Amino acid sequence: MPQIPQAFDLTGRAAVVTGGAGLLGRQFCATLAEAGAAVLVVDMNEGAAKDVAKQIGKTAQGFACDVGDPKSVKQMNEAVIKAFGRLDILVNSAALDPKFDPAGEGKHNSAFENYPLQAWEAALRVNLTGAFLCSQAAVGQMLKLGSGVIINICSTYGLGGPDQRIYQKPGRPAQYKPVDYTVTKAGILGLTKYLATYYGDKKIRVNALTPGGVFNMHDDEFVKAYSARTVLGRMAEPNEMNGALLFLASDASSYMTGANLVVDGGWTAW
Repeated sequence: MPQIPQAFDLTGRAAVVTGGAGLLGRQFCATLAEAGAAVLVVDMNEGAAKDVAKQIGKTAQGFACDVGDPKSVKQMNEAVIKAFGRLDILVNSAALDPKFDPAGEGKHNSAFENYPLQAWEAALRVNLTGAFLCSQAAVGQMLKLGSGVIINICSTYGLGGPDQRIYQKPGRPAQYKPVDYTVTKAGILGLTKYLATYYGDKKIRVNALTPGGVFNMHDDEFVKAYSARTVLGRMAEPNEMNGALLFLASDASSYMTGANLVVDGGWTAW
């Protein structure tokens, strides 16, 4: 039985984090690297991916990938093997999720009855097909190693429908969390359980991590409305998912597969 520090040690292992330049993705990359892993920071934005890798240091490299494109995913898989010679950990963090922050202004005005098919299909392509393709590519390498870990990033909105009331502001047009986000995140849980049971005898563990709402320069009105729905009375800070991510990636969770680790400030406890 490994001692506690050794159980969390990722020295000698290599990881891929999709959406690696995102709010949580960059946190995950830095956490895995700090624990000793070599990290391929993967993002659609090549410059952002390389910037994150540069901030981490020589144990990380940035790579541009469209996770919904099989050819691009194949190139990503080849890149991690070329860079580090192996692939032990995959974090499927890439997702389309227009935020309720200044950058997401105007992206939430479509009621369900008018929701664009194009937006629905785009989210399915990235959020679900992307996780499928990246997992499919990764397990080929993990089977060669005889072990591996996949972590799929879910959401509390994959466990239940959004409380649309917190997105409404008096005197302003109605806003909605889009349907595709809940549906694709629920699908992520299905993918997690399928892969966990499919590869259970191959020493490939597959779990989900479900964050609650993370503060990202939201306005005070939204923060107040969101926080009132949590037991802890606040939104999460970006670094508050790191411990859970490391737990799932490391041998500390060696008897855990097919599970969903919820870190939501008590949002789902009511």
